[in-house]
Amino acid sequence: MVRAIVGANWGDEGKGKITDMLGESSDVIVRFQGGSNAGHTIINKYGKFALHLLPSGVFYGHTTSIIGNGVALNIPYLCGEIKSLVDRGVPKPKILVSDRAQIMMPYHILFDEYEEERLGKKSFGSTKSGIAPFYSDKYAKIGFQVSELFDGTLLKEKVERVLEQKNILLEHMYHKPKLSAGELMETLISYRDMVAPYVTDTALYLHDALKEGKTVLLEGQLGTLKDPDFGIYPMVTSSSTLAAYGAIGAGIPPYEIKDIICVVKAYSSAVGAGEFVSEIFGDEADELRKRGGDGGEFGATTGRPRRMGWFDAVATRYGCRMQGATEVALTVLDVLGYLDELPVCVGYEIDGKVTKDFPVTAKLAKAKPVYEKLPGWKCDIRGIKEYAGLPENCRRYIEFIEKEIGTPITMVSNGPARDEIIRR
Repeated sequence: MVRAIVGANWGDEGKGKITDMLGESSDVIVRFQGGSNAGHTIINKYGKFALHLLPSGVFYGHTTSIIGNGVALNIPYLCGEIKSLVDRGVPKPKILVSDRAQIMMPYHILFDEYEEERLGKKSFGSTKSGIAPFYSDKYAKIGFQVSELFDGTLLKEKVERVLEQKNILLEHMYHKPKLSAGELMETLISYRDMVAPYVTDTALYLHDALKEGKTVLLEGQLGTLKDPDFGIYPMVTSSSTLAAYGAIGAGIPPYEIKDIICVVKAYSSAVGAGEFVSEIFGDEADELRKRGGDGGEFGATTGRPRRMGWFDAVATRYGCRMQGATEVALTVLDVLGYLDELPVCVGYEIDGKVTKDFPVTAKLAKAKPVYEKLPGWKCDIRGIKEYAGLPENCRRYIEFIEKEIGTPITMVSNGPARDEIIRR
């Protein structure tokens, strides 16, 4: 049985907590796309953690965590993250790395920084983790696969060939120092030694695990609106954020994915540039940001203040549809208890016409939000364990959202801790 946990919106929906919670009943947890450019915040008995590359199930002794072939693998970052867990008293997790995963090269991070610098005010708001240059190289077929680290002759020849191209860009486009093939080879040999204990054919491992009836959890990064095909292109990430890509990024048949849990925030937030129809500003945004999440709405990776907005039913319905959501987990509902009324964006006005369908980016830029206001519940809902125990206006808000997005809300998170969840 395979379940996927993915985001409906711009990312930062609270997927880490849901993965951590569902990890308890899973045997294998797989990261299938993205890299260390986004983080999942988790609070458990060991403390508060921001994970970037490791799957959110690493805190359980019974699980195997897999870095799939679709991931941008930053090897020193991975090893540092494992060490940081062990240093804080977490038992060393069982981790497998796909021999077909591709390696985040040190120059990918440099090129990411140099390109954002070159673009200036027109930059993409990148996390500068090397993600776009990494995936560009993967699809240009000049990336380095983990398996290639173990063939010295092939590696040396490839490093020299790839650096010819990179050094032309460094010298003539960015006016930066050239790279040395000898130094890069040394770096890659150190990477090989670091990653060697974890490398295996993870697609075969998953094939055998599914044959044995094991439960597999696919953990997505970011959300639908950051997908390169179906998101707010070009202000998107460089790998598919959709559950469907989980089959490719993990190496399993698509028909194995039976349950797609789409994580949805009870309000909206986004990190980075791009269209955001229900965005709010000034004191109103500051107040929501300050109260939001656990310790405020700031990026788990970058620390950047997130952009804030009211719940966007147009974007979320589309987000759930493109993910193929079978159920929804609604998060950070407890944050909204201070409000007298809650605006929900139920439509977009574009060129004088109101639509409920999420448009392409050029039209999105002209969209104005159409709001419906619901009464607030004006109390703290943390600690409530049963759905019936929630205030009536709070239940009305959940049920209104459920009707708008057309997918059943099966879980409601009313606090940051693992057990602060109401199942419907």
